[in-house]
This record gives sequence, structure tokens and C-alpha cells, in this order.
Amino acid sequence: MDYEGFFRDQLESLRGEGNYRVFADLERHRGQFPRAKRHVNGETSEVTVWCSNDYLGMGQNPVVLAAMHEAIDRCGAGAGGTRNISGTNHYHVMLEQELADLHGKESALLFTSGYVSNWATLTTLAAKLPGCVVLSDEMNHASMIEGIRHSRAERQIFKHNSPEDLERRLAAIEPGRPKLVAFESVYSMDGDIAPIKELCDVADSYGAMTYLDEVHAVGLYGPRGGGIAEREGLMDRLTVIEGTLGKAFGVVGGYIAASTALCDFIRSFASGFIFTTALPPHVAAGAAASIRHLKESQLERQRHQMNVRKVRQRLDAIGIPYMANPSHIVPVMVCDPVKCKWISDILLDTYGIYVQPINYPTVPKGTERLRITPSPLHTDADIDHLVGALESLWSRCALARAVA
Repeated sequence: MDYEGFFRDQLESLRGEGNYRVFADLERHRGQFPRAKRHVNGETSEVTVWCSNDYLGMGQNPVVLAAMHEAIDRCGAGAGGTRNISGTNHYHVMLEQELADLHGKESALLFTSGYVSNWATLTTLAAKLPGCVVLSDEMNHASMIEGIRHSRAERQIFKHNSPEDLERRLAAIEPGRPKLVAFESVYSMDGDIAPIKELCDVADSYGAMTYLDEVHAVGLYGPRGGGIAEREGLMDRLTVIEGTLGKAFGVVGGYIAASTALCDFIRSFASGFIFTTALPPHVAAGAAASIRHLKESQLERQRHQMNVRKVRQRLDAIGIPYMANPSHIVPVMVCDPVKCKWISDILLDTYGIYVQPINYPTVPKGTERLRITPSPLHTDADIDHLVGALESLWSRCALARAVA
């Protein structure tokens, strides 16, 4: 077989469909988020980032950076190994305590990423509980899907955000079987929010555990940044709350918060935890500082929501279509992969605006979009520049369609 030829042909197919992913070579400016330096063929230019999941700019916050510098000076660069051999540092212990407190749980457990925390926890729970049935929302993230699949447990997919379909499925399962209901709070591409209370009501009535992925909500919602479940007073209803340190908290890593016994169970049986090097201590220190800051400060969340409203109002005023939702995510709907990438390329090359195109398989074909994530650090001038550029490009697309 011509292996290299096969690889090239597959990549060419992606390019022809408009689904080939190009990574922009960017260098973030310390203290100047959302500004970044773009590198192309030895030349540099300044861009404004409009698609970062560092939702609050905490990756540039002086409190976070100071904590990381202090920890690296104290402990050095690496963790030294896996947690069970030589890699548990006191900063890990303190961060887990902060996370347990954030979510009102007895305990928490750190992972190297949000993907790994979902994959390892769901795999372990579903595989180890005898005869477990996992009921998974049809829009769940790839990390949840892979974890459930790897467990080899029975899996049922319920309709997105539908307590009615969940109940129908739970009612058909033998009462004595272990059951786990897995869903997200904020869905990252459409920006819709799960009916957490109603899903918990159904799960409780059938004796099912609940697993909530809050990765796109922690830091952003709730009086202390505990997520949608905290905002709605529902944290005690969830068996497991999973989150990330790599989005609103501004660093990297994932975690679960749950009972002491459940966290210890995952710690003791999950290969994705046991056999991987721990987070560097300075990352844990930065995450803990970020969480402590956002437990007390409302300013970042308030400015964030204000800028989300401004962007939506400006898009409404010029008739740019976006998917309405109750969260902070603004999906501008292009609905064509080639045009989506064309708009993204022109925004970057001509206007210095960085917004990656979101195409299949991240979203279904025909729903391609520009996923805009306003931050509290975008200025009114930034918003004016973004909206003006989109208006110009939308007009050019409309003219091209009319000529065709």
C-alpha cells in the first residue's frame, strides 16, 4: 500500500471540502490580551483574538502569573512523575481543596486536561459498576463519548436536553441496574444550557447517578464561579461535577469534584489518572490563584457578560445571523464550509481579526460557523472593528451569491 499517498489523498479531500484545519502561529502578549503577534514566513503582525476559550483573560492576570512565578521558583519546572510515585506536590493538594470548596463537594481530583478527566472518569465508573447503563446526551463532547465507549458498558443516547426522552429510557431499564446520566451544562458550539434541575429530578426518581460537565461554565457563572449548577443552586444534586482549568481559569488541566469515596475510587482505578505525569506545580499554583480570585471578584464576570450583550446588539443592528442562546458563546452562522474559511482567512489577513472557522466534524455539515467569544478585555473599539469587518464581508458574500 502507498501509505504516504493515502495520507495525502485524505488531506486533499479535507481541503476540497473546506474542512482542512490550519493553525495560526500566534504569540500572546503578556498583559495585553486579547492582542497577539502573528508569525507568517518570518514576518509578524498584530491580531486581536476573538475565539479564545481563555474566556476571562485569566491567563494574563497578574495574580495568576505571580503565583506561577513563585511556585516555579520554589519547586522547579516539573512534577517529577505520576501522582502515585513521585509527583504529588503540595500545590496539587491545595488546588484540590479549592476545587472541592468551589463545588460544595467533599473532595476533588486533578487530571492533566478536561478531556482526560472526562475520559478517565466515565470509563472507570461505567466499566467498574456491574451492569452499568450510561445515558448520554446526544450532544455530549467527544471526550465523554470516548470515555463511555471505552468502558464497553451499555450506552443509550437521549435526545438533547430532553428530560422526557431521558425518563422514557430510564423507565425501560431494570430497576436494580446501576445507571449514570451524563450531560453538559453549557454546550460549547451552540451555547445552549441544559435543564439541570429537570434532568436531576428524572435521574433521582430512577436511582441514577448524575455526571455534569461544566467546562464551559466554571469561572463564568454563579456567585463564586462554580458554574451553572452553582448559579441555580443545584450543586448538591450532582453526583459528579467535572470541569477544566484551561478555559475561564486560564491555565491547563481538568478535574472532578464529588464525594471522598468516589474521588478515591477514580484515583485508585482510573488508568488515565494513575499512569500519567502530574501537572507541574506552578500550573496548579496558578489555577488555585485564579479560582480564589474568581470566588471573590465579580468584575470579570460582569464585564464579560456586558461585552457579550454589546456584540449581540451590534450584530442584530446590521443583520448578521447568529444562533441565539442564553450563554456567552456567539455562533455566527455561515452554513457553508468554504465561505466560513474564506471569511476567517480575510478577517485574519486583512483586518487582523482572529476567529477560527468551525466546520465538520466539530459541527454538523451545513451549520458551519464563526464561534465568537467576547472577553471582558475587548474594548468598544475592538467590537466596532469586528462588526465593521463582518458587515463588509457579509455584503461581499451576498453580492457573490447574487452574481452567481
